[in-house]
Amino acid sequence: MYAGIGAGLAAIGAGIGIGFIGGKGMEAIARQPEAVGDIRNNMLIVAAFVEAVALFAVVVALLTAGQK
Repeated sequence: MYAGIGAGLAAIGAGIGIGFIGGKGMEAIARQPEAVGDIRNNMLIVAAFVEAVALFAVVVALLTAGQK
């Protein structure tokens, strides 16, 4: 039961984090359109890190589910 809650919280956190990255990235592009390539690359790298941490959290939650 708790593993499902932990995995769900990790997924929600990743969704919020990536949404925040996208919103701030669009604001940055609107302020400096000439830097769109650099901003996009940095957004993709950070989004990949957020997804990796979320996947790690899901795996830890599922691995600890069977232990008491």
